[in-house]
Amino acid sequence: MDEQLGLLHLYWGDSKGKTTAAMGLAVRALGNGLRVAVLQFLKSGTSGELEPLRQLGASVWSGKGSRKFVFQMTPEEREETRQLQDENLRQLLEGQWDLVVLDEACSAWQLEMVDHQLLRRAVLERPKNQEMVLTGREPAPWMMEAADYSTEMRCHKHPYERGIKARKGVEF
Repeated sequence: MDEQLGLLHLYWGDSKGKTTAAMGLAVRALGNGLRVAVLQFLKSGTSGELEPLRQLGASVWSGKGSRKFVFQMTPEEREETRQLQDENLRQLLEGQWDLVVLDEACSAWQLEMVDHQLLRRAVLERPKNQEMVLTGREPAPWMMEAADYSTEMRCHKHPYERGIKARKGVEF
């Protein structure tokens, strides 16, 4: 089956569904006996999909150096978070995976919260038969160019516009 893998998926845009699509693909891969790694950039590690993925056999890295959004962080908190993101990515790269999900990689790139050279190498120099997924709002031009799949999630309507906050089990 390895010879059938190796494409790059890009789920991006301003709407809900990017992480959900990526995690759905991870579950499908696990259900078919593939080795799966998930790295969430800039997220606290508390979203509901992570524990079931672990239980199904995925390796998961997540967390950030601060509970704040990046724009709220002090320079020290930004640096601590960036170092954690880089270390998580280095650890992931030590393994052998059939599918790698780099959730919020686009945002980590845009906000300079990951070593650019390390992320580019992880994506562009991945093993030949490794399927990979990148998610986030605004992909870098090189990500768009490298993608085999590019799916834009566009928001036409969202409950947040009516004051409904993110709900546990639905949005996180």
